[in-house]
Amino acid sequence: MIEKTYPITEQLILNALQLAQQLRLELTQETDALNQTPQADLINSIAANKKQLVSQLEQFNEQLTQVLATEKLPNNQESIREYFKRAETAGLLPAKSIGNWAQLMLVCAECKSLNEQNGATIDLLSRHTKRSLDILKGKPESANTYGSDGSAQSDRYSHSLISV
Repeated sequence: MIEKTYPITEQLILNALQLAQQLRLELTQETDALNQTPQADLINSIAANKKQLVSQLEQFNEQLTQVLATEKLPNNQESIREYFKRAETAGLLPAKSIGNWAQLMLVCAECKSLNEQNGATIDLLSRHTKRSLDILKGKPESANTYGSDGSAQSDRYSHSLISV
């Protein structure tokens, strides 16, 4: 059976590597956009591109799960190694796919790190914006009241420091 699924797997891995590299590029562009004066349109465009790429990578994962299931293997790293061993035993040449898989795992790890960094930057910018708006509205720097769920509640009686 592996003789039939291996060419599909080989192409799936190559496609996933290209998608992951595109995602890394989008995340790098997002990093650059966040480190400059943030432009909402650019960041929204990057977010839409990332969402599409992640969706395609999730589809790859589903397809890989199906391929591994044909060999009665679960979808995990050890199963991928076993799949490549079976391909080699069947006389196939998996060296290129093994290299592409290793590269895919490396790019995915880089994407994860970039995404976490960008998320932290967005969170920091969001906090800064909220704090700036609170100052403009004349709210105290820290909230004095909390809701039943433990979250800080807005000050109902505030006055704006400026009017536009």
